[in-house]
Amino acid sequence: MIATARVMTNGLRARQRLGKYRIESRLGEGGFASVYQAMDTIQGIRVALKVPHDAHVTDEVLEDFRKEVRTTSRLEHEHILPIKDASIIDNRLVIVLPLGERTLDDRLRSRMSFEQALDISEQILEAVAYAHRHRIIHCDIKPENVILFPDGQIRLADFGIAKVAQKTIRGSGTGTVGFMAPEQAMGKPSLRSDVFSIGLIMYRMLSGHWPEWPFEWPPAGYRRLRSKAHPELVALLKRAVEPNPRKRFRDADQMLAAFQKLKLKSLRHAKRIRRSKR
Repeated sequence: MIATARVMTNGLRARQRLGKYRIESRLGEGGFASVYQAMDTIQGIRVALKVPHDAHVTDEVLEDFRKEVRTTSRLEHEHILPIKDASIIDNRLVIVLPLGERTLDDRLRSRMSFEQALDISEQILEAVAYAHRHRIIHCDIKPENVILFPDGQIRLADFGIAKVAQKTIRGSGTGTVGFMAPEQAMGKPSLRSDVFSIGLIMYRMLSGHWPEWPFEWPPAGYRRLRSKAHPELVALLKRAVEPNPRKRFRDADQMLAAFQKLKLKSLRHAKRIRRSKR
């Protein structure tokens, strides 16, 4: 245990108290908020706290946040990270979330098996397909928002927060477009935009490379992808990351159905390739 308190980027300190929560460490930081690991001193459990930067917490942002959280509160799914609580503590907006092991962004720093990549892909698709059936767009699907838990389960974070964060960050002239579909970067997101972001993540997991603007096919890593992925899986990814949204899957539900039809075929194909290389 470090004896001296450590000041963190938005003014919070290690061991600082926010109501019943004791800050333990900072897990990450973005343009809209910082995320901390904290101890709930009443329940005795560790949680994740998302704390928007002070400059972003205006009356307008709070109202937008209330609307989005109410809209997405009905999304009860095993692969969607729920908001445990959201309240004003010590004049800060504090969003309380279950604490996972790490993010997919952290996991991608080491090699991943083909089987695990497909398993994570399916879980992401199931979460987003469920949201799309409720006509809810996530708007910020990226590896940092995919939380891994010890049992191999993933949960997609920031439903209800992503739209507010993007609107706020866009207004301040900052933000990252590398994870977004072209039309979303121009302020016109749709269900097909989430499909594009899922396609980017799947391509990264399976090829080891992140497709970059202007998203021309084939991207970097294509040879590696073709060396182990069934041609139908390659075609699915190509359709998902089409720059023209009308050429993509109409939503994650349609993409999930297509994926599940060829998942077993893809696993068998990859297994045959591994055997042939022995």
